[in-house]
Amino acid sequence: MDSSSTRRQATRQKLFEAAVTLIAEQGFSSTTVDEIAERAGVAKGTVYYNFASKTMLFEELLRHGIELLTASLQSAADETAERGGGPVDALDAMVRAGLGFIARYPSLTQLYVAELWRTNRAWQSTLMVVRRQAIAVIESVLREGVAAGELSEDIDIPLTASALFGMVLVAALDWQSYQPERSLDDVHAALSRLLQGRVGGASPKGPARGIGAPG
Repeated sequence: MDSSSTRRQATRQKLFEAAVTLIAEQGFSSTTVDEIAERAGVAKGTVYYNFASKTMLFEELLRHGIELLTASLQSAADETAERGGGPVDALDAMVRAGLGFIARYPSLTQLYVAELWRTNRAWQSTLMVVRRQAIAVIESVLREGVAAGELSEDIDIPLTASALFGMVLVAALDWQSYQPERSLDDVHAALSRLLQGRVGGASPKGPARGIGAPG
């Protein structure tokens, strides 16, 4: 990659971080291009050089952010497989990766969750596409779990993948907003127990029961 491409990527990343923070704080309509440029430390013209409009900037930042999250989830699954872990181990690693990503980009997560409920936005179709990509990563691991016999053939894979994705988003937002004193390890451990089916009074010394585990 040449130096000009590297600089442009760095500039777009600064614009991404500035825009997502401002829009989360003020809302899309109240945030101006001038404010985004000022927060990013660039000239206003730089914003329009990289993005044709504020709407396009917002659409791209949502795309960019969720694609980063998807890559983080995929990387967690791949690294688990390389270490010899099974599908349930991979799901657990993806939960941790998701929590870590959201802790790094809490404003992006707030925006994403808010935009899911709005159906009249120009970027709604883009949001649905990138969401589908993230969910597909989880679905793939769930299918591997069913094929390996770690998970029941009766589970609804699309719905379970969406539920896991939503669980991480909502739990992470609650953690960041209302329980910031808790560590990543602490929050991950709580969700890991839920994932393993150990909620509801099951003995911590008993066998782990994964999602829909046969038995």
